[in-house]
Amino acid sequence: MNDKDDDGSLEGVVAARTVLSEVDGAAGRLVIRGHELDEIAQHWRYEDVVALLFEGFFDKLPDADADADADADADADAMRAAIGRARREAFERLQPNDDAVLRRMPPIEAVRALLARLPDGDDLPTALRLVAAPAVYTAAAMRWRLGVQALAPDESLPHAADMLRMLHGRAPTSVQAAALDTYLVTVCDHGLNASTFAARVVASTGAGLASAVLAGISALKGPLHGGAPGPVLDALDAIGVAANARPWLEEAVASGQRLMGFGHRIYRVRDPRADALKGALHRLGSEGSINAARLELAEAAEQAALAILREAKPGRALETNVEFYTALLLEALGFGRESFTCVFAAGRVAGWLAHAREQVKTGRLIRPQSVYVGPVSRPPEPAKAALAN
Repeated sequence: MNDKDDDGSLEGVVAARTVLSEVDGAAGRLVIRGHELDEIAQHWRYEDVVALLFEGFFDKLPDADADADADADADADAMRAAIGRARREAFERLQPNDDAVLRRMPPIEAVRALLARLPDGDDLPTALRLVAAPAVYTAAAMRWRLGVQALAPDESLPHAADMLRMLHGRAPTSVQAAALDTYLVTVCDHGLNASTFAARVVASTGAGLASAVLAGISALKGPLHGGAPGPVLDALDAIGVAANARPWLEEAVASGQRLMGFGHRIYRVRDPRADALKGALHRLGSEGSINAARLELAEAAEQAALAILREAKPGRALETNVEFYTALLLEALGFGRESFTCVFAAGRVAGWLAHAREQVKTGRLIRPQSVYVGPVSRPPEPAKAALAN
């Protein structure tokens, strides 16, 4: 056993073989089932990446073309229609008094409670309901907190566009819908992270896909995994204006504070997801969907933070990670910071489901060993052992 094994984190231990995603931390690359992140983040809708991740793990969509050589666009349309129907099915499970009961919960706990109503199973209809539900329930939970009714889905809309419509009660612009698509696609899967591993462990028991997703979302709500984007905005609020960025951040580092949005457990260089989200954010800025001063502040804070971290911690790789521009993007799209983990779940759920199904197909229960390091008991003396018998 080496030091990495001994710290209990399992870092460096291979626990699965997967076709779903590869995270190359040294090179700063993320590959989703053979496709570079840069390729899919700008041009794919979330439904497209769901189809990619599900390929080979579930039966073909009922209304997809039976011809194996059918037009890929037709199959993509079938997936979008199927997820649209699944949003409606998820919404139909809401109950009349949910707004009174669940509005008092943190949004992530309300979403988890609603997901627990979905039936378990390992088939495609179950998976599609679970893909659709976090978007529906996140919008509902946020509206309930404002004292207004949840809105029913519009099956005809793409998934990201409908999530924004259900949240705000109006159709988003094409740039806003594309920005949310970029986010959902960017976070859809990321190797064997904590929530994905939790989902695979539960799936390996045969518990079902809904149980695996509930395990994933329960792991995601922990502040060491999915809870960091909100504090990025807290820091920007405290900095106030771009000119204050360097002095505020210098004082924060000097006092031992962690700068949220910088550094990553895996990436030794810049997180590739950060650039994908930054590009989407600039496109929102071009149409006026984000305040120019806010974007200027964020970029000044990023540059100041990177410079300060290099000076203060020269031996550590502390680059911009996905959380920094996630916070700004979701804020610009009108999501309250208390809902950020829910939106993360709405994207990552596709990865959880694909990993869960991949694990089920192995037929193996995940059952690692532990090394006992507690007090050692004495074996019973022969005479006492004989009396005991």
